[in-house]
Amino acid sequence: MKYLITGLGNIGPEYHETRHNIGFMVLDSLATRMETSFSSCRYGDKAEFRNKGRQFILLKPSTYMNRSGRAVHYWMTNEKIELENLLVVMDDLALPLGTLRMKGFGGAGGHNGLIHINEMLGTEAYARLRFGIGGDFPKGFQSQYVLGKWLPDERLVINPRIEKAAEMIVSFGMQGVGRTMTLFNNK
Repeated sequence: MKYLITGLGNIGPEYHETRHNIGFMVLDSLATRMETSFSSCRYGDKAEFRNKGRQFILLKPSTYMNRSGRAVHYWMTNEKIELENLLVVMDDLALPLGTLRMKGFGGAGGHNGLIHINEMLGTEAYARLRFGIGGDFPKGFQSQYVLGKWLPDERLVINPRIEKAAEMIVSFGMQGVGRTMTLFNNK
């Protein structure tokens, strides 16, 4: 069985370690844990590992957040990934800092990366792992907040949660979305 795990973010040094790039950060952590590394490929950087007979393909799109669907669609087609084996990891302003929430399907919630993936796939029926980045910013400053660097006190919260998100990804591939939700959501 093959799984495509897509972490959403933006490429370039100006976006490195920003709140909007938490999807990239989670995949980087998982790749390190599984002793694999990313290499450049079409529409992004890709790493792979196997775990108990399952193949995990980690993808960090190079298409920028608002065009993430192009990379997801290409790699799902190229690798013949079933829709139920797709997991998208991304930031969520509506969740408190460090909250992890896996869902089997759902709307985009205004997230431009999900909006484009929904358009390219023609469905919202795929799993996503939402990583709460909080919403502590003045009205009208959403872009500055999500594209801002993590503060030192925020890093104390998110670093262990990044590790937990990596565990959730492996659980998704090994036990499915339902069991993973039961084990990890609201914990």
